[in-house]
Formats: sequence, structure tokens, C-alpha cells
Amino acid sequence: MTTYNAPIRDMQFVLNEVLDISKYSNLPGFTDVSQDLIDAILEEGSKLTTNVLHPLNHSGDKEGCVRHNDGSVTTPKGFREAYDAFREGGWQGLSFDTQYGGQGLPYILSLAMNEMVSASNMAFGMYPGLAMGAAQTILAHGSDAQKETYLPKMVSGEWGGTMNLTEPHCGTDLGLLRTKATPQSDGTYKINGTKIFISAGEHDLTDNIIHLVLARIDGAPEGVKGISLFIVPKLHVKDDGSSGDVNGVTCGSIEEKMGIHANSTCVMNYDNATGYLLGQEHKGLKAMFVMMNEARLGVALQGLSMSQISYENGADYALERLQGRALTGPKEPEKPADPLIVHPDIRRMLMDQRAFNEGARHWMYSAGLYADLHHKSPDENEQQSSDDYLGLMTPILKAYLTEKGYWHASNAQQVLGGHGYIQEWGMEQFVRDARIAMIYEGANGIQALDLVGRKLMQDGGRAWQAYFKNIDDFIADNGDVDALKPFLEGLGDTKAKLLEATQWMGANAMQNFDNAGAGSMDYLHLFALTALSFSWAQMAKVAIEKQAGDDSGFYANKIITGQYFLDRMLPDSSAHLAKIKSGSASMMALEAEAF
Repeated sequence: MTTYNAPIRDMQFVLNEVLDISKYSNLPGFTDVSQDLIDAILEEGSKLTTNVLHPLNHSGDKEGCVRHNDGSVTTPKGFREAYDAFREGGWQGLSFDTQYGGQGLPYILSLAMNEMVSASNMAFGMYPGLAMGAAQTILAHGSDAQKETYLPKMVSGEWGGTMNLTEPHCGTDLGLLRTKATPQSDGTYKINGTKIFISAGEHDLTDNIIHLVLARIDGAPEGVKGISLFIVPKLHVKDDGSSGDVNGVTCGSIEEKMGIHANSTCVMNYDNATGYLLGQEHKGLKAMFVMMNEARLGVALQGLSMSQISYENGADYALERLQGRALTGPKEPEKPADPLIVHPDIRRMLMDQRAFNEGARHWMYSAGLYADLHHKSPDENEQQSSDDYLGLMTPILKAYLTEKGYWHASNAQQVLGGHGYIQEWGMEQFVRDARIAMIYEGANGIQALDLVGRKLMQDGGRAWQAYFKNIDDFIADNGDVDALKPFLEGLGDTKAKLLEATQWMGANAMQNFDNAGAGSMDYLHLFALTALSFSWAQMAKVAIEKQAGDDSGFYANKIITGQYFLDRMLPDSSAHLAKIKSGSASMMALEAEAF
């Protein structure tokens, strides 16, 4: 069986020492955020995820969710009690607006908590995660009456929420959707259609589920310009705010999936269900993007989380399992063999994970801080620059962190050898669970196309130019720190490669769009390595400053791990650049019939 121990010390390092979020105390929600409060949130969150959620991870996977003849769904044993503990702890509304019952704390603290939830039990974390995404969408686009009706109970965790996009005949291409919305004389709509792959579509954790459904109003234009967004509650909501009769929405079946068995991924049937327009007619996709962008950051976090828990269990096994002798001679001659950790290839797999986890955590939390600045900064320029950063980084974070999360779970499985392939050890579940993150909320290939096809040239390239300037300024400001020079040189070199790739894309992609498509994933990976290099440079700066007098070895180990990133991971940037510049010729040369 697996274990989970939240990396609290590393979380504290990023939040308190590198990002130093205490310096934002002038912003709403940050005023009372002391180091003691941060520590308390991390400690209590760790207790819940370690002692309550993770023990249900393996059993929940084995048991799965059950759909009954009436369309109702029960979650695995213990999930309801665990959800009650989550809700009663106030975790659902940690960073939500206080007007609707939230605690109003910074989003970055919710991000840290959600990392622990996803790592300890990814399937469980999807239930409250989707509800919060739906609540954020209602907050952004709902009327005052809609906000008052739905948000207090969604924020308290009494009600759940979903997003309903995909249909049997269309996934990414939402312009093809067929779900219909027929206007009624009372201002409501009758929703008819079928949605598939709906995570948390039906369950027994909450009293009601508030579905956000994309549909086309009768007579609306074809394509994405004719899509509207609707609130469709599972149970009608009475005037007093309580749940009433069943609406015309049912779970037709639960999808049989590779992983995340404890999350009810449903086929949802809408049969004259009453829906309420959310936002403007024919502007539904724009409104849904609030939830989709929030969800994409949440999925990126799942990638980091699965890499983290896989690393923890792989490292534990490597320290205990005796297998062979070290290449340089026995390290524990009194034992029949040395532990796996002495072997360089075992260390390669574990160090790849560790260097990624620590760098990605800083990068992910930085995005969370930018989200807070976008919503809370009184400076309009800072609001805009923060929004630019999030728009640029969201597809990169989603695609890169989920791909690495999956491969790192697979490598941790490799560390365990045959035991990694056996269900009772739990590692194979991490591989199965992690795989979906590369697919849902926009497949990773779509994220790469979004990056090169939209985000790079948006607003004349303002976002990436500002990001590059931040890197240049950091290098210039810290050039006199000798111990930091390897990190600055690595950052500068990789940023130069990224600039060259960006210029190549600008010169060649418009001449042949296939050049953009062929190089999009390598470009995304090159951008991600640059971002990780920037994160490692910032973390190394703090670790170098604090290393003297530290008896714990934390800062020294941080520098060693960062050096591994420079030596063994950052050189991949050269390969990505070479592949980008090779263009699309050989990739597109074969006739389709040859495949």
C-alpha cells in the first residue's frame, strides 16, 4: 500500500521564502495572511489528506462508483464521510468571496491545499474541484439573483457542480454540439440532449448538483458563435433556497475508465430539463472559459500532484529494497545487498521527479499568485500583466505538468520493478489515474496549438515579451552573485533558445501552418524548460542566501537538486529547438493512405 506525506517544508519554502506572499498584505484577502496562518493551513490540510483522504485512494479505486436503476450513483465506501470532513473544515470556500460564505483567503493558498488533495486522492479531489469551477463561473457571469441562489450552498460544499461540454459526436470541436435549448414563456429554457465524460455528474456527496451546460438555443447560428451556457440544477431550487423536485436530468451510465474509478464520470441525459441562461445568449463558450481555465490550472496541479506522490513512494521503496551492489563497491557490506538507491539509473528516475516537483511547485504557485494579483491588485497595469501571464502560461502548465506527471508515475512504477505492476502495491493506480490529465480539459496537443496559434501573437506578443523582460531583469539584477551564476547562465541560454524558436515560428509558421503544428509541442516543452529554469534560479537565490548556518541540509539539498536540473534536464532544450527548426516536411510527407 502507498503512503502520502505532504511536502510541507517545501511548500513553506515557496510560499514564505521565495514568493514571500506576506509582502502583499495590502491586497484584499492577504491582510491577515501571516506565516503562522500559512503553516496552520498546511498542517491541517496535511492531516486531512494524509489521514482521511489517502487511505481511501486504493479502496476507492477497487470499489468504484455504482449506478442504480433509478439513475442515482453512490460513491465508494468512506467517501461521503470524508467529504463531510472536507466540507466541515471549510476547505471548499477557502479562497472564495466572503459575500457568499467563503473565507476570502488568497487563491494561492487554495492551490497549495488542492495539491495535497489531488496527491492524496485524485478522484476525490475532482468532486469539490469541479464545484468550485462552476461557482467561479456563476460568480463571473451570473445575475445577482443567480449568485444568491446558488453560490452560498456551492461555497459551503452543500451543493456540487459540473461542466457539461462533450457530446458523443464532438469533443474539442464544440461548434458541432447538438444539445438544444428551447425558450419558455417564463424566461427559462427546456434543455434536451446528451453529454458524455461528465466528471462528478451524479453522486451522493451533496444534496444537489448544479450543472453548467452548453447548448444551442433554437434558431441560433451554427458553430461556436451560437452556443449558450445554462444553469441546470439536478433538483429544482425552491424560493426559500432549498432543494425541490427532480429536474429532467439523469445519469444514463457511468463510463468504464482506465483510472480515477472513484470519480463518477457520467453520461448525462437532459430530457426537457429546466435550464436558466447564464450570461448572454450565444456567448456561452466565452463564459465557460472561466471554468475551463480554472479547470486547466487544476489539471496542471494534478500532474504535479501525481508526480509528487509517485516520487515519495518510489523513493521509500528505493531506500528499503535490497538489490545488487553499488557499481563502486558495497555500500552496506553487512547486508546481503545494497538498497536500490545506490544505483545511478534509479537515482536518475527519482532525481528527474524531484527536480521537476520542486521547480513545478514554484512555477504553479507563481501562477496562483498572478491569479490573485489579477483579481485583487489596485494597479490596472498589474492586473493586465497578471492576466497576460496566466493566458500565456495556462496551456503550458496544463500540457507540460500533466505529461511529466504521467511519465514520472510510470518511472516510479519502474523503480518498484515487478511490484510496481502489482495492484496491491498501489503504484500502477497512479499511472492509470495520471493518464487522463493529458486528455481532459483540452488534450495536450490542443494546448500546444493554442500556445503557438493564439497566445504567442495575442496583443502583438505582449505577454511573452514581458515575460522575457522579467527574465532579463532577474539575470541583470543578480549577476554579481557568484554561486548563482550557473543558474543564471542556464536560464539565459535556454531563454535565448526560446527566443530563437519564437522568431523561427514567426518567420515560418505563417508561410506554412503545418510548421506551427509540427513544432508546437516541442515549442511548449522549450517554453516549459525556460519557465522551470527561471523558477530554479529564483529558488537557488534564496537557498544560497540561507545556506550558511542551516543544519537541516534543506538549502544545501535544494541547490544540489537545482544543479541536477541544470546538468540533466535543461540540455533537452537544444533538442527541442532542433526539432522545431526541422519544420514539417518529413512529418507531413507520407500520403494518408500509407499509414
